[in-house]
Amino acid sequence: KIDDDQGRAHELGQASVKSMRGILHCWIRQADKVEKFKSNQSPAFALHSTFDMITGDPTYRDDEYQHLQIDVVALYLLFLSQMISSGLQVIYSTDEVNFVQNLVFYVERAYRTPDFGMWERGSKYNNGTTEIHASSIGMAKAALEAVNGCNLFGESGAAWSVIFVDIDAHNRNRTIFETILPRESNSKNTDASLLPTISWPAFAIHEDAVRNRTIEKAIRKLKGKFGMKRFLRDGYTTVLEDRNRKYYRPAEIKIFDGIESEWPMFFVTLLIDSVFRNNKEDQKYYQALVDNLLFESPDGPMLPMYYYVPRNAVEKEKASPGSQQKLPSAEGTTAGVFMWGQSLLFVSKLLVEGLLGINDLDCIRRHLPATERPTFSNRYSKFQGSAPDLVIQIVLISETNRLQQLLGTYGIETQTPHQIEPIQIWSPKELTKAYEYLGVNNKLGITGRPARPFGVLSTSKIFRACGKTVLCYPLLFEMSDFYLAQDISLVMDDCKNDLAFLAKCWKLSGRPTWCMVIRENAIRGHNFVEFLELLSQFKRGDVDGIRVRLGRLQTFISSAAVEHLDFLNRLPDSNIFTPFEEKTMKASFKSLTEIPQLLALEEEPFASESSLRVKSSQELINFLLSVSGLNAQVTILKILYEREGPFFSIEGGTISERLELLIHRAGAYKNWWAVRMCSALLGKLVDSLAPSITTMLVRGKQMTVGVFGHEETVLDKPISPNELKNILYSKCLPFDVCQAVLQQEIILSIGKLISTSPELFDGILKIRIGWFVRAMQVELEVDAQRDNIKLELASLSPHEVKCMVWSVLTKNTMEAALRTPFQKRQLDGALNRVPKDFYDKVWEILEKTPGGIKVAGFLLPQQPTQSDMTMYELNFSLLVEEMLSKISDPSYRQLMVEAFMVVSTILERNPELMFHQSANMDKIIQEAYDDFQQDLNRMEGREKQDDMHRFYNTPANVRYGTTAYIAKAVIKNLLDGDLRVVSEDLCTIS
Repeated sequence: KIDDDQGRAHELGQASVKSMRGILHCWIRQADKVEKFKSNQSPAFALHSTFDMITGDPTYRDDEYQHLQIDVVALYLLFLSQMISSGLQVIYSTDEVNFVQNLVFYVERAYRTPDFGMWERGSKYNNGTTEIHASSIGMAKAALEAVNGCNLFGESGAAWSVIFVDIDAHNRNRTIFETILPRESNSKNTDASLLPTISWPAFAIHEDAVRNRTIEKAIRKLKGKFGMKRFLRDGYTTVLEDRNRKYYRPAEIKIFDGIESEWPMFFVTLLIDSVFRNNKEDQKYYQALVDNLLFESPDGPMLPMYYYVPRNAVEKEKASPGSQQKLPSAEGTTAGVFMWGQSLLFVSKLLVEGLLGINDLDCIRRHLPATERPTFSNRYSKFQGSAPDLVIQIVLISETNRLQQLLGTYGIETQTPHQIEPIQIWSPKELTKAYEYLGVNNKLGITGRPARPFGVLSTSKIFRACGKTVLCYPLLFEMSDFYLAQDISLVMDDCKNDLAFLAKCWKLSGRPTWCMVIRENAIRGHNFVEFLELLSQFKRGDVDGIRVRLGRLQTFISSAAVEHLDFLNRLPDSNIFTPFEEKTMKASFKSLTEIPQLLALEEEPFASESSLRVKSSQELINFLLSVSGLNAQVTILKILYEREGPFFSIEGGTISERLELLIHRAGAYKNWWAVRMCSALLGKLVDSLAPSITTMLVRGKQMTVGVFGHEETVLDKPISPNELKNILYSKCLPFDVCQAVLQQEIILSIGKLISTSPELFDGILKIRIGWFVRAMQVELEVDAQRDNIKLELASLSPHEVKCMVWSVLTKNTMEAALRTPFQKRQLDGALNRVPKDFYDKVWEILEKTPGGIKVAGFLLPQQPTQSDMTMYELNFSLLVEEMLSKISDPSYRQLMVEAFMVVSTILERNPELMFHQSANMDKIIQEAYDDFQQDLNRMEGREKQDDMHRFYNTPANVRYGTTAYIAKAVIKNLLDGDLRVVSEDLCTIS
């Protein structure tokens, strides 16, 4: 920029290329790990993050070092895209293109992959455990945006050297990242690793409110005079850390509290950020901070790696944080250069002195919102941000000509597959099959994209593949082995959810095109009028406030988002894909009255299951062949299934085959109990169940499955569909057959709700599906008392079950006045809901309880809990939930939560008080109940009863309410039974 560089710029560029290619070749030698990692995101299959600089060999064994760092691979992809955009040629061959595509597959599932994070230590306890890190997810999100549509050969690249990204995977990373912020992970409330994630180089978020809150929190919690701490209680490089041990002992991190090392390079990161934001005031502030921390060496100013508290100043620093002089590390001063920090320093100097512009450093304009970034190619989809006037294009495809004719009589225009030719309609499975060819390389031993289904964002693009134009219908309309598609009301509700999701999450240039496949079963039965109303909304152009446009597919192509699948052009045979084809029907009908309708089926009464169990198998078979009622047939088949197994042959087929037929027959007659019973016996598993669980987990929730009143399994990490199936059926089938599939429905519903309305789950940290079922049963019992109609949960339609999930979460606040205290406690307890700041208050109680807190035989000890954890840590809240989960009665659980709040209030108002040993919460509630019984006997002249129902049904905050009795018992325990007046406040119990 200043004068003739005499070739130096070219040499520096080639040095960068050499470095990038060196890393690439180290990783290509571990291609087998990438292949395994695609299907199993285990640390054992992680790419290594350290290599020998000379030989390129791994420096550590797999088990010697925490290699699983998603942010490392993501950072590589991000800078690869930046360098190629600057004009450097980094990638030379198709083999390398295929490998880089597989690196994209490697990072796509960051949102559900617990890793060791930027500091290579996992959770802050440094005990070898991984956790979900916001910094890793944010880096992955930024990398996916940067590399999507990037031609790795540069401007003169080939059609097959372009990188493709699953936009549904990107969206999951985006939403989860924004949900976790400003937190870093379960154990880290904030972390300095978030700075390079949301600022340069990743610029992973552009929502100012979230971005500013995250940076401000990191600065507030971590900033010191000499730099920033990486995270609170970080023992790395402190004088008290034992370098001879790989992991810390339990509670050891407490000793690092207040003496964490401070890293100047984060001041440099904030300085660079201020240049990008053109904030002169911040630039001046951070420049001064950095200048004061530099070490003058013969080679010029150097940036120390960190500043630490010397051993002789540890106690004084702990007593008065920030009072002691910290010393610079040898790295970056006397023992060589700290490469990371020094490179940041050089970048900041080049920026500040004007030798480098921000667009030179950020060639792909990551620092700008997506809508303001330049578009380099229209051939491949690019992230362009949300369109303010988004319109969703809707195409209706009738599976038969006669169905098209019928809908036409109601003014609904549809097309058949024949009429849209040469355009093809593909199922999502065909699209998945197509993408399995992406990134395949036999030489390296790597396959293509894993056979995972695509979401509605991906299926709303129009594709050019193998010389054909293709539109894919969403997974919602796929013929499924599970029974949910038989409930048309649920399908219609899911249609609206799909459209709402598209309207909210579509970030590509061009309009989304949503294809609805209409089959004849949609127009049979009583749902047709409701279905017709949905189609009418499409025609009017408004679906619950979402703008849509209904029309012919051919007219939509010019305005649609179009993706060219050029990687398929090299297939030897392009006829391997099967398009959706029109069904041929001989008869035609012109009105609804001409459609064959199902005749009503009366359920005949039959003896109970217990009386059938005494009959021999042959007697049951004879009865089965003579009975027509669905419930009777299902009950008989259930007994025979348990006795003889699924392949036992009966006239007309095996038991499994008969159950399969019964699912469709019962679904047609809306006998949902029979449908669920047959499906559970056949071990059915619904699609997309594992992603629903991941959605809950990454929002900081835990989940359990199992029947209420029986053993539960806690799910605290993402899980494969097969593992999930084994857990569900082993925990539910022995106690309640229907719940094996009913709980799947509830998981799906909660997964969708927590994505769209996360506020409904405020105060619910552990989602216990069996207890959720219990909450819904409580709701049905309340409705039955009011309406005098008794309904079983398993007999409701899937749509009604979904509505009831929403109902129990919302009615609790909307209709609290209509419930008895007992019913409200049952519902709150079953939902595991707690008041705001509840876990913080339990922490404060624990501080005043040397012997710990006892609940239902579980002891929450004061130590090492308060040495290992901090008050605002999510892991502490989960530990409290583990304690409360030992309670088996929802009403009692809720009373226990109320008791904790009473204890907290008393200790808050009387700071001089504390429990001298343990706080036995069960004893406190029992004593409160005993006092309640005595007063009840005195006032009503009743004999003492052992039933606590009356206590549960007593309001909390009234005279002679539960709060008064619990408060009295708490005070009694605090004073070791001495109820003498300590303060006026203590006496005002009522």
